[in-house]
Amino acid sequence: AVRLGLPPARESYLNAAAIVDAALRTGAKAIHPGYGFLSESADFAQLCESEGLTFIGPPPSAIRDMGDKSASKRIMGAAGVPLVPGYHGADQDIELLKLEADKIGYPVLIKPTHGGGGKGMRIVQGPDDFVDSVRSAQREAAASFGIDTLLIEKYITQPRHIEVQVFCDKHGNAIHLYERDCSLQRRHQKIIEEAPAPNVTTEFRAHIGEAAVSAAKAVGYYSAGTVEFIVDTLSGEFYFMEMNTRLQVEHPVTEMIVGQDLVEWQIRVANGECLPLSQEQVPLNGHAFEARIYAENVPRGFLPATGTLHHYRPVLSSPTVRVETGVEEGDAVSMHYDPMIAKLVVWGESRNAALVKLKNCLSNFQIAGLPTNVAFLQELAGHNAFERGLVDTHFIERYKDDFQSTSAKASGEAHDAAKLGAILAAACICKKDHISSEESLRMSCACPFVLSLKQHWQYT
Repeated sequence: AVRLGLPPARESYLNAAAIVDAALRTGAKAIHPGYGFLSESADFAQLCESEGLTFIGPPPSAIRDMGDKSASKRIMGAAGVPLVPGYHGADQDIELLKLEADKIGYPVLIKPTHGGGGKGMRIVQGPDDFVDSVRSAQREAAASFGIDTLLIEKYITQPRHIEVQVFCDKHGNAIHLYERDCSLQRRHQKIIEEAPAPNVTTEFRAHIGEAAVSAAKAVGYYSAGTVEFIVDTLSGEFYFMEMNTRLQVEHPVTEMIVGQDLVEWQIRVANGECLPLSQEQVPLNGHAFEARIYAENVPRGFLPATGTLHHYRPVLSSPTVRVETGVEEGDAVSMHYDPMIAKLVVWGESRNAALVKLKNCLSNFQIAGLPTNVAFLQELAGHNAFERGLVDTHFIERYKDDFQSTSAKASGEAHDAAKLGAILAAACICKKDHISSEESLRMSCACPFVLSLKQHWQYT
């Protein structure tokens, strides 16, 4: 391991020069950018190439083309990929933007041309709110990405978020590895993903896959990439949203249904090899889910939480269960990085079988010391509409009352069980050491573990 800098990301994992210097000093020949941080930075990819390092990802030109949402929309339109009606021009005059919004028809969605993660996005229901929404979105985009240009699109009222995993090599071969449904989101960020998407036809699957491959070819792509689409649940039509020029957080669900290691594929492609499979050879076996386990205050609008993992017992991994985590018991979740604690990935022969496995694993996933979304994920997985695959990006907001009532009941039961367990544990110790029952009760209430639990459960 090489120390890059101080904990703040801008002084470590966003410091391109420090990363390249570390690679050169240690004799590394290639850099895998992972996801987040500099993974979609064309400048970083270019810097790697200029220093003689292999960037395990797409060419800088493709990153640049797809990183600019306005430019990518124009390229996709020329390639025949379906687009949501909208304005993607460089002229950002407020009067022109108002005119374009009127042409598109309300409601409209305002989005920054650069960046992601839901930052700077605004849904505008009518012209009276348009100017204020634009100004607000511009400020947030400038603060988050350094660029305040916006695009405007027709807002799809009941959208599904379906994305397609594509893979291309440097020899002109391009394939897709089927789709993932990522509609379960909070704060415009995914929390449960699944592959393949439920309730879609074979014809739809082939059509959206072909569109994704066309998108990748249009920018001379190679390596792993994900083409994201908005699907109108009312009409069944799908529209290009954006392309993520990197490996996605949720790529394990694709690996589970196709039986391939996508990181290995990336390394082989970066080394100049051809894709291991043709489109006809890509299997589709079973169903997989991924649940993102976060440190966050669910009742407080899913605000990120910090604290220490006093107790951390993930479920055991197996050929059909994967737990990808970067923490262990005793570690602290800080404010410097994304508060994701782990990714729980399960596979089953059918969607129902995989869903049963997901529920069982979540019920046995133990974390204490700070607020998490584990109980909330259990509620999502057990919701009747989700069990039937009836999802769109408004799912959590639509059924929020169901989740709130269940959370209160579950947390109360957990709190009672924890208190009882702590008292019994203290009683056993005190009996052994001949300590009075009054002192035993006092010890149980002062135990650091119990105090951390009390702090956790007062939020959940």
